[in-house]
Amino acid sequence: MQVFVTGATGFVGSFVVSDLISAGHEVVGLSRSDAGAEALVRAGAKVFRSDVNDLDRLRNAAEAADGIIHTAFNHDASDLKQHSENDRKVIATLGAALAGTDRPLIIASGTGLVQSATGQPVRETDAHATSAVFPRAASEEAADALIDQGGNIMVMRLPQVHDTRRQGRIRWHIQIAREQGRVAYVGEGRNRVPAVHVSDAARLFRRALEKGEAGARYHAVAEEGVTLREIAEVIGARLRLPVESITPEEAPDYYGWLAQLATLDLPASGALTQQQLDWAPTGPDLLTDLRETDHDAT
Repeated sequence: MQVFVTGATGFVGSFVVSDLISAGHEVVGLSRSDAGAEALVRAGAKVFRSDVNDLDRLRNAAEAADGIIHTAFNHDASDLKQHSENDRKVIATLGAALAGTDRPLIIASGTGLVQSATGQPVRETDAHATSAVFPRAASEEAADALIDQGGNIMVMRLPQVHDTRRQGRIRWHIQIAREQGRVAYVGEGRNRVPAVHVSDAARLFRRALEKGEAGARYHAVAEEGVTLREIAEVIGARLRLPVESITPEEAPDYYGWLAQLATLDLPASGALTQQQLDWAPTGPDLLTDLRETDHDAT
């Protein structure tokens, strides 16, 4: 297949590009910079020079593809609502380019947007929040609209994606700990985050592209939940800082803008995905990668 990948030079996207090429697919990667274009060429991909928000050019690239994997997203928290609404327009444009065909479009989302009906780890069949509750859900709402129109659309919900260089939101925990001179968790620290190694996530995107079912939600989850206390203890050991419990009332002073997120319990299951796509994660777990991370560079 000729696969068009947005976010092709990003953390997850770059691994997706490499995995697709290794499996024999032809990849066209979106890049807006010379450095990104050079990285794609080195990986063996073709380059489409543009910005993801240039919707006319984006549609031209999408129309030429046999399938699309959309991993691009601006994660700048200072204007999350606007970035989310921009992504809604991007997804609508990609979907329109594939309208009336069975060519697949896979959209990256997050397990943290999902609401559990039972209090157990969220599952692929659980509904997402609305964008009125959490702006990032605009991406899943855009996917819903395309699914309702009969498009071959799939959603890939990502947990904390990690290797020894990056660990999603955990990098903020490391930075806050360094600034505060201590590592804290709230209460008993039993609240959890799910996780997956980036190589496993990339392989799952490809399996969904090759074998996925239209309208499906998949969870790229290898670990259902790693506790914030375990994470704090590893960070403390690596930074040689004390580790302590704080109360929910103390969380805003320690965490700042991350306080609310740091108190949530967000476990997620990937059991259905593993069964449906015959996907077995094999990469290192989150704590292993966190122990081997160069915290001075984070």
